[in-house]
Amino acid sequence: MFNNKNILITGGTGSFGKAFVKTLLKRYKPNKIIVYSRDELKQFEMAQQYSQKCMRYFIGDIRDAQRLQKAMQDVDIVVHAAALKHVPIAEYNPMECIKTNIMGSQNVIDACLANNVAYTIALSTDKAASPANLYGASKLASDRLFVAANNLIGKHKIKFSVVRYGNVLGSRGSVVPFFKKLIAEGATELPITEPNMTRFWITLQEGVDFVLKNFQRMKGGEIFVPKIASMKMTDLASAIAPDLPQKIIGIRPGEKLHEVMCPLDDSHITLEFDDHFVIKPSITFHSPIDYTSNNLGEKGKAVKVGFEYNSRDNDIWLTPKELLEKLDD
Repeated sequence: MFNNKNILITGGTGSFGKAFVKTLLKRYKPNKIIVYSRDELKQFEMAQQYSQKCMRYFIGDIRDAQRLQKAMQDVDIVVHAAALKHVPIAEYNPMECIKTNIMGSQNVIDACLANNVAYTIALSTDKAASPANLYGASKLASDRLFVAANNLIGKHKIKFSVVRYGNVLGSRGSVVPFFKKLIAEGATELPITEPNMTRFWITLQEGVDFVLKNFQRMKGGEIFVPKIASMKMTDLASAIAPDLPQKIIGIRPGEKLHEVMCPLDDSHITLEFDDHFVIKPSITFHSPIDYTSNNLGEKGKAVKVGFEYNSRDNDIWLTPKELLEKLDD
């Protein structure tokens, strides 16, 4: 479904965007890949690496509705990856977070509707489930906007869905490159916020593959959640630097002890598939949709009421060896 299509990625110069573009160019023959972001230096650097004939680079901010409208002309598929993502920075700059993550998301939706974009997937985060910080709350609001957008499509064949997953191993701004930087600078210890803290982990390529697969699965209105591994932060630090001691520094503003991807309060609308979960819309669309079977023919079943998918009680755990293997991929 990606061959001969025009595909736009907001925040396309980020870690996900670059990996997504690399995969599209390797596996498919798109007509255009439009990288939409506000950083001219990152676009310049990315254009040196990806200069294929199909590549387009648009300077623009998702806060700029008019620019989005122009960028999405004749676009078939949109991946919305742009966001203000740093938890403490969002706490200190709340309105800036809201302008980008909520108002910017609505601008993306409006531009997709105005240009009849057939398929749109917005990237979310585990922090959007039962949020404890502004970043998570803003992404939850964004998720709800994209789900509800399916009620605005009228007779047009337009679909909006959401992909929610955990921390990305090795992505820009994540803890792994931060630890590696400290080690390279000769650190004598690694900072750990809380010894019992757990997180979901996924590689960039796993995230890209999951998004691509869900474009084929989507009926519109779903929140897709992959089944991925958890790991304690202390184990992660020990795997990266087994000889370095760890210093407990306390939880940062807005941080959780454990992350959630399918909240208990959504258990009545959550379906389990072989390798992922689907959270159905809590609202009713004009045309009822059966989410127990997706467009690839995969079958899902309702989870038990009271079920919660969190990083503490997860059935899948990442070993230090598996972590190092993933970082080497």
